[in-house]
Amino acid sequence: MANATSGQYDEVIAACRNIFFRKMNDYGTAWRILRPSSLTDQIYIKASRIRSLQEKGHSRVGEGIIPEFQGIINYSIMALIQLELGSSGEVQMQPEEVTGKYDIFAAKAKSLMDNKNHDYDEAWRHMRVSSLTDIILMKLLRIKQIEDNNGVTLISEGLDANYLDIINYSVFALIQLSEHNSI
Repeated sequence: MANATSGQYDEVIAACRNIFFRKMNDYGTAWRILRPSSLTDQIYIKASRIRSLQEKGHSRVGEGIIPEFQGIINYSIMALIQLELGSSGEVQMQPEEVTGKYDIFAAKAKSLMDNKNHDYDEAWRHMRVSSLTDIILMKLLRIKQIEDNNGVTLISEGLDANYLDIINYSVFALIQLSEHNSI
C-alpha cells in the first residue's frame, strides 16, 4: 500500500502545484505581503468552510470541498515559505525561487508522511474525511495559540511542524475523496 500512497500523494501535490503556479501567473507573489498569522487565518477560513459543507451537505456557491483542501495545501506551503523568508514589503519573487521553495516544502511534507505512515501503519485510511477536517482545525487553533505566544512553545512542536501536518492531512482527505467520491 505504501507505493500506492506515494503515487497518490504525488498526484495530489502535482494538482495543487499546478493550481498554485497558474494562480501565480495571474497574481504574481502578492501573498508575500501576508504575515504568517494572516495565512493561518486564510487556512482557517477554508477548513471552517469544509466543515460547514460537510455538516450541511451542500454548497450554495457551487464550489465543493476539493478546491478548499487544495487551497489549504497551497496556503500551508506559502506559510512555510513566509516562516523561512519572513513577510516582506517586497512582494516580488522570481518564479524559479518560488518553484524551488514550493518543491522543497512539498518534499519535506512527503518525507514526514512516509515516516509517520511507517510508524502508524497508514491509520489515516480508516479515518473519516470529517475527522481529518477536525484535526486540521485543531492544528490551526494550536498554530494560532503559538502565534499568540510569539512562537514560543515549552514542549510542543513549532509552527512549521503543524503546517506540515496540515498539508499531510489535506492530502489524505483528497486521496480519500478521490477513492470514495464522498464528503
